[in-house]
Amino acid sequence: MQTYLITQENLSAGRTSEEIVEAAIAGGVDVIQIREKGLSAREQLSVAESVREPTASADVQLIINDRVDVAVAADADGVHLGDDDLPIQVAREQLGENALIGRSVSTVKGAKEAENDGADYLGVGAIYSTDSKDVDEEQHNIGLEVVTNISEAVEIPFVGIGGVTPANAADVVAAGADGVAVISAITTAEDPEAATKQLSDAVSRGLGQRTRGSSLEGPQ
Repeated sequence: MQTYLITQENLSAGRTSEEIVEAAIAGGVDVIQIREKGLSAREQLSVAESVREPTASADVQLIINDRVDVAVAADADGVHLGDDDLPIQVAREQLGENALIGRSVSTVKGAKEAENDGADYLGVGAIYSTDSKDVDEEQHNIGLEVVTNISEAVEIPFVGIGGVTPANAADVVAAGADGVAVISAITTAEDPEAATKQLSDAVSRGLGQRTRGSSLEGPQ
């Protein structure tokens, strides 16, 4: 797990999510999550289907935000769940044992519960202030200490999300995250491919500052 892009077309400077995904793949992204809150399920499926072949060809994991039904229809690699989504166990029943299931958390307690429930990875945040996602006050700007505490509490990999940029990504990983997940750091960049490379380089620097490492993979 290194660089994880979450799409959001209304934050893509007039470009389509398909265009952003293409550039991120060229820049070496590891995971793509389709997250299009303003679109219908049918429209989300269309976006997912349009990037399924290029992500598969590049060996990039394709994840769908929230919608297990869209993940099934798009033959995605998995789904990412939040507090208001289906329980992990139910999503597993629908997607199968080989699917990759992520869970958003912001506390050690939440991280341990998600791991116990069978999550394959976590999205931890919001690490810093962010305008890209609506989060509750207690989930906002949680800081690097929580990242470290979660890294010591769970065995599954996790990405830090929320206000992450090439300038601070190395700090997030050095604190214990296995990678970073971003929206605007790539989607709003003038050159999304270059931004993806910069994030990947920052993650590598962060990993070099510690010994704990992991990769984002589904159940074996």
